[in-house]
Amino acid sequence: MSDPKDSKNNGSERDPRDSGGSGGNSGGGGGGDGKSPQGPRNSNVMSRGMVSWLLMGGLVVALFLMFATQEPRPRKITWSEFISYAEQDAFDKNVIIKSDEAVGTLKDGVTGTDAEGVSGNRVSVAIDVEVRALFTTELREVDQLFEFQTSTSMLFIFLMSWGPLFIIAFLIYFFFIRSLRNAGGGPGGMLGSFGRSRHKVVNKEHSTVTLADVAGIEEAKDEISEIIEFLKNPKKFQRLGGRVPRGVLLIGSPGCGKTLLAKAVAGEADVPFFSISGSDFVEMFVGVGASRVRDLFKQAKDSSPCIIFLDEIDAVGRRRGNGYSSGGHDEREQTLNAILVEMDGFESNDQVIVIAATNRADVLDPALTRPGRFDRQIHVSLPDIKGRAEIFKVHCRKIKMSPDIDLEKIARGTPMFSGADLAAIVNEAAIGATMQNKDFVEQDDLEEARDKVKWGRARKSHKIEEDERKVIAYHEAGHAIVMFFDKDSEPLHKVTIIPRGQALGVTFMLPEKDRHIHTKRQLLAQLRVTYGGRIAEDMFCGDISSGASQDIRQASSIARAMITEFGMSDKLGFQLYGVDDSRQPWEQPERAFSDVTARIIDEEVKSLIDRTYGETKEVLEAHRDQLDALAKALLKYETLNRDEVDRIMRGEQLTKATVSDLLKAEKDKAAEAEQKPEPQPENDLGDEPPGVMPSPA
Repeated sequence: MSDPKDSKNNGSERDPRDSGGSGGNSGGGGGGDGKSPQGPRNSNVMSRGMVSWLLMGGLVVALFLMFATQEPRPRKITWSEFISYAEQDAFDKNVIIKSDEAVGTLKDGVTGTDAEGVSGNRVSVAIDVEVRALFTTELREVDQLFEFQTSTSMLFIFLMSWGPLFIIAFLIYFFFIRSLRNAGGGPGGMLGSFGRSRHKVVNKEHSTVTLADVAGIEEAKDEISEIIEFLKNPKKFQRLGGRVPRGVLLIGSPGCGKTLLAKAVAGEADVPFFSISGSDFVEMFVGVGASRVRDLFKQAKDSSPCIIFLDEIDAVGRRRGNGYSSGGHDEREQTLNAILVEMDGFESNDQVIVIAATNRADVLDPALTRPGRFDRQIHVSLPDIKGRAEIFKVHCRKIKMSPDIDLEKIARGTPMFSGADLAAIVNEAAIGATMQNKDFVEQDDLEEARDKVKWGRARKSHKIEEDERKVIAYHEAGHAIVMFFDKDSEPLHKVTIIPRGQALGVTFMLPEKDRHIHTKRQLLAQLRVTYGGRIAEDMFCGDISSGASQDIRQASSIARAMITEFGMSDKLGFQLYGVDDSRQPWEQPERAFSDVTARIIDEEVKSLIDRTYGETKEVLEAHRDQLDALAKALLKYETLNRDEVDRIMRGEQLTKATVSDLLKAEKDKAAEAEQKPEPQPENDLGDEPPGVMPSPA
């Protein structure tokens, strides 16, 4: 059972519509510690550009402040008006007498506007050298203070007014225009460093990943090995006239090893390895992506033979003309066009191999995936049980493992897990064993790590009321009983009522083998297992809860898929009534069948669910006593494995410690550690004989 929004999650059970796994990506970017050949030049241009922008910004601010703080032009008045202001003591400061005028600042409230519309509290009167003595005499008569100011040359005034503008223009030309002009001769063109590729170059000496570190995807390794062999010995292939594929497209779901394969190529090949992500091509400026593509391929041709790795190519390689483009100048389309031209243009690129990775091959443009560009498509699928065991062995090399570890059992219990998931399980197991002060990782640590990665951390401190614990226990016991007695169901692994992640209880199954297809009997068994929790609640708790919401969702999905997609209905026959995955979303019709057919579909789905629901109820009624015993054992022990469930089914009593016993033992151990006296130091001075002096050390 799960919480009111998420009910029981049946271990490794998966959606029946997943008929198999496709590949994925278990590694990070294909880069390394290598430096781009354009690195120093890029950093130099960027530093100069940054300085120019800072200088320009500072000068513009200074110019703005200079003009903003300039005083307005004084208001022109007559001699008599100026003397009248002086008699009224209207000037706030001393009158400034210059070579050709006298300027005074009026006090607040004494303002006016001249005929030219210039307003302010500064006034001026025109005077010359001949009448300056008479003017100063009149100012003394009215007790007005004044001071003389030497005249400023016209050249100085001109420089102060227009000098900053000339300086700004010169700096713009020197730092910015010259940088762009110098960069125009390079691959970036007028875009400067923006148009240069941001790839990383990895050499064999800098890569620590080899093909020995890749497991579980043997077919993909074989195809990649052919590429590596061609780069090491090209004459071997040219002897019969063959050529290496120009492009290799790695397709698969996330976490399955696409980028890890690319890193292995970098570690195995004796050629430069250029690595870049699809998102690095797209920038805020139109044309940058295409410029970076040209720059990348130019440097690759100069370093040929070499490998170019484009990670997440769907970022720029999406299908053109899908109705979502912003127009003919769409940046992604320009970048894609540049990639298409470079991969199959006028020049032969036989010595440059392009490896790309994506988990969305369905959205790629057909021109990108045609022969001549990406000649070979490698599907990196989810590992099978043998591949998962090999992946566990690879990741356990650096982990101290117990000699009793059964990796085959863990591999069986992780169907549909990717390589990244398996790596996370090993890492979580090592962390858990370290936190418990163990000397090595044990089987229980791997089991707990698998459950943690798949369903979340166990919430042992989560307090649940006793009446809710009873509902959860009977719910999970119902799932376990159906799984135990239904011959078409996957084997039961363990059942617990300890909350984990969003679920309040989980029933785990342990598949005997990987399944790539599901038969009708297996799907019907999955339906019956989902009903077990709700029926058990109704039988023993006298009510039903919202904990079966996830069960209802899962059962509805399976039943509708059986009717509309898998052709398992006698009335509807061998016909698709669901969504056609081969068509684009905008091409899907609202509904491809009539209202009568829709009513038949609903009737068939309800009939299927009602029939299997009744069959499940009969199973639980037949094993009512065993269901009750299993639920009570869950309330007592909280977690039961398959062997313990077998003993309960046979009517035996369990003798292992209960949850209360374990909590009491931990509490007593903690109390004993607190009461234990601290050890005395060996060289206690109090134990030395009298008269012995302590050592200087």
